Amino acid sequence: MAMKIRLARGGSKKRPHYSIVATDSRMPRDGRFLEKLGTYNPLLPKDSEDRVKMDVEKVQEWIAKGAQPTDRVARMLEAAGVREKTERNNPNKAKPGKAAQERAEKKAARAAAPAEEAAAEAAAE
Repeated sequence: MAMKIRLARGGSKKRPHYSIVATDSRMPRDGRFLEKLGTYNPLLPKDSEDRVKMDVEKVQEWIAKGAQPTDRVARMLEAAGVREKTERNNPNKAKPGKAAQERAEKKAARAAAPAEEAAAEAAAE
């Protein structure tokens, strides 16, 4: 049985509130879970201590039993100091899109044109 520590969504429309739960990975996102480990309220400011509340000892017990945290929960655990930070590398994320690259090329060509004219005039003198 593959165990996960993940978020289960609650709250009303456009007002999300999440529970951090330990569950079987085959269960639905908001379905049956084994134990509630904490809460996450994304509507609170990031510096608020009530934004993420979790029972760290219970989380560590579940991880010891083999439960795998999802990416978002793993980041919360890193922020809490329970888990060591992992190196994330997505070089394609930083690349500009096709249209932005074309605009940059046009801008560079326009900037280079006056410099070429000035060099040509200096060579002619």
